[in-house]
Amino acid sequence: MLMCTPARDQRSQERRIRDEQIAAEPPLPPVELPSGAIGSPVERHLARERQPLAILGVVENGLVRPLDPTVKLAENAHVIIVAAGGSR
Repeated sequence: MLMCTPARDQRSQERRIRDEQIAAEPPLPPVELPSGAIGSPVERHLARERQPLAILGVVENGLVRPLDPTVKLAENAHVIIVAAGGSR
């Protein structure tokens, strides 16, 4: 696996503190669904013009960074993180 040199953290001190607070929060419990509920693909919940985009990334200091430097995500982009097995 190719290891990239981490970029310099350019977040403000306030943003770093807020990111640490978010990371320290306990995980949310699973959603309680009624028995017999039928699942649907995530694409159904997204607007038609916003199709999902899968990109490779690496987690550094609790932040997910795309490996491809040409990928730009909006500040308020909705992201679903899928992780391969490993330690928690």
